[in-house]
Amino acid sequence: MTISCPQCGFQMPDTASFCPGCGRPTHSKARAQGTVGIFAESVAGALAYVTFIPAVTFLLLDPYNKNRFVRFHSFQCSFLWIAGLLIAVALRFVGLILLIIPVIGHLLLYLIAMVLVLGAFVMWLVLMVKALQGESFKLPLIGDLAERQAGSF
Repeated sequence: MTISCPQCGFQMPDTASFCPGCGRPTHSKARAQGTVGIFAESVAGALAYVTFIPAVTFLLLDPYNKNRFVRFHSFQCSFLWIAGLLIAVALRFVGLILLIIPVIGHLLLYLIAMVLVLGAFVMWLVLMVKALQGESFKLPLIGDLAERQAGSF
């Protein structure tokens, strides 16, 4: 069975997630539009990524911990902090090994650390922007865990 794209009218199979003609998604996702507490849902979701403190606070306070969108972003931020700490510990051990190499070891350690910090910053920006747009953007492993935790209320 075929369907047509709502944007460009291109004929495609009904199992397609994206239109082969224009590349737009065929199924629209539900966006956060309501308010929770004193914030809009999207603002509360984005605030959860500022540090782990708002994320934990949103998981503990009553109007926020009942909203699935805010819970998802709070859990994803908490799991992301845990993953970041584990990566930092692993980098510390890798650094001990790399510092044995006279000159290139120091440079390689700085390069790895800079790439990881830059990647973390870009990921943080993407998560903040997606939350402000009202989307539940899932990270590969962490997002699935956060989605299961947010739905288990």
